[in-house]
Amino acid sequence: MTADTVTDLFEENRAVLIGVAYRMLGRTADAEDVVQEAWLRWSAADRGRVREPRAFLVRVTTRLAIDRLRHVRARREAYVGDWLPEPMATAFGPTAPDTEEQAVLADSVSMAVLIVLESLSPLERAVFVLREAFGFPYAEIAATLERSEAAVRQLAARAKRHVEERRPRYDVDPGLRRDLTERFLAAAEGGDLGQLLTLLAPDARLIADSGGKAKAPRRVIETAAKVGRFLAAVAQDRPTGTESRFTEINGGPALVLFAGDRVDTVFQVDIAGGVVQSVYVIRNPDKFAGLSLL
Repeated sequence: MTADTVTDLFEENRAVLIGVAYRMLGRTADAEDVVQEAWLRWSAADRGRVREPRAFLVRVTTRLAIDRLRHVRARREAYVGDWLPEPMATAFGPTAPDTEEQAVLADSVSMAVLIVLESLSPLERAVFVLREAFGFPYAEIAATLERSEAAVRQLAARAKRHVEERRPRYDVDPGLRRDLTERFLAAAEGGDLGQLLTLLAPDARLIADSGGKAKAPRRVIETAAKVGRFLAAVAQDRPTGTESRFTEINGGPALVLFAGDRVDTVFQVDIAGGVVQSVYVIRNPDKFAGLSLL
């Protein structure tokens, strides 16, 4: 196998490897570090012993991601305020030409699902990501994790049940969901309290993540009235010169605020029953690496 072939095979699988690592870790920089380490191991591997390059790469990436996840979880215990996954610009394009496949990919990388995945064990998370997001066979997952297929099936069932019990129930029609999301985010941007209150669920919650590096609530804000008043106040205090842009983040519509050419804030919501259930506000500047192409 030539050096060019080694590189080409890796690049052909890079998108899948990044997808696995990001869903495992919830942070672009960690995912890229894991994939870079996978490249080093791939480039040094004994070619005669690698029968299936894709399986080898996924196996190495998954194991590295499990190790990294165990490490970063200890680090997150000292995180200032609430922790949210790092937002990632998503445009699946030709990698998911089928509408159903695109919906699965978008859902598996959504902010709400990534938050739920944080409550799984590293092994459960790996099984869920490989099985539910990418459709890997149980036998292949078992080989990746060096577990029996029966054990993997048990992990998969437990992880899926846990996620299903805790994930939000989105509105079925993606067009209606997008329309309501954009109307809500426009109202938030304009500080329209009346419109915000009509679109918020009575028990709506706002979760902000600044890591202590920007101004943001350090505790969850609950009830429509409190969330609406907070967003209206934020709009009034918005610095002059900031620009906003609607785009797709983590498989769904989002509002990104810019201060010059720098991302300042990301707003995204969960919608169910025709109203906004959760509002996510990300302001930690360290979490905007995945938005560099916006």
